[in-house]
Amino acid sequence: MAVAFNKLVRDKIPDIIKAKGETPVTRILDDSEYRLRLEAKLTEEVAEYLESKELEELADILEVLYALAEAAGHSKEDLHNAQKAKNGSRGGFEKKILLISKE
Repeated sequence: MAVAFNKLVRDKIPDIIKAKGETPVTRILDDSEYRLRLEAKLTEEVAEYLESKELEELADILEVLYALAEAAGHSKEDLHNAQKAKNGSRGGFEKKILLISKE
């Protein structure tokens, strides 16, 4: 009996399925659909993290962010540099500040 997934998976998942004696049915996405599927994957991974609070789910989010950056023509280094620049100009979240309002 076939089990439907219809979602973007990591590159080694088809091999893992084959190693279990099952047959994966796949197709390669074009660039446009790839970006849309990455965005859906980001939503999925964030939801999984919010439910589990596990570090592994944060790693999955990071992997999707890297892929989104690369799909937009940026390297992992570009993403890290943008994060560092934003942190330098706007700060991070270390101080745990909640802005209530401004007058």
